[in-house]
Amino acid sequence: MLLSLPAMVNGQKIGIKSNLLYDATATINFGFETALGSNTTLDVSGNFNGWSFGDARWRHWLIQPEFRYWFCDRFAGHFVGVHGHYAQYNVGGINFNDNMKNNRYQGYLYGAGLSYGYQWVIGKHWNLEATIGAGFARLFDRKYPLAECGSMIRKAHHTYWGPTKAGVSFIYIIK
Repeated sequence: MLLSLPAMVNGQKIGIKSNLLYDATATINFGFETALGSNTTLDVSGNFNGWSFGDARWRHWLIQPEFRYWFCDRFAGHFVGVHGHYAQYNVGGINFNDNMKNNRYQGYLYGAGLSYGYQWVIGKHWNLEATIGAGFARLFDRKYPLAECGSMIRKAHHTYWGPTKAGVSFIYIIK
């Protein structure tokens, strides 16, 4: 006998997930989400990309914890969240603009943001999630020419405001 949607949702306490948007950029990612209360969860995701493709590199690691409030039941329907993030990066040679195409940036960032998302229950142990978030990041980096052993051009820090989270994730519910 199949469980009804309320019975499936109320029993969900722990999920593991993979963000398909990160998968599309060859970024290894893993997340888990655990119930804190009847309408609250803690979601923590980690990402790693250590690859270079010719002169292009998008090397980074990122951790992004998020506290979520669910409007109805946890692990189903609408939620809002507050997230933080910390990352280290080494990026450059990317044909995004002339600066990114001809230079490399190495440094770290931290910040926070607000998010909104929705989860669909697609099976007894499977969910699908879409989420988007915006906030700020404080970046501290050094700029180098794209050359292999180039000298540092400058050291700087700045604040970014804008999108800080995006995801389409498959979730496996453990319990």
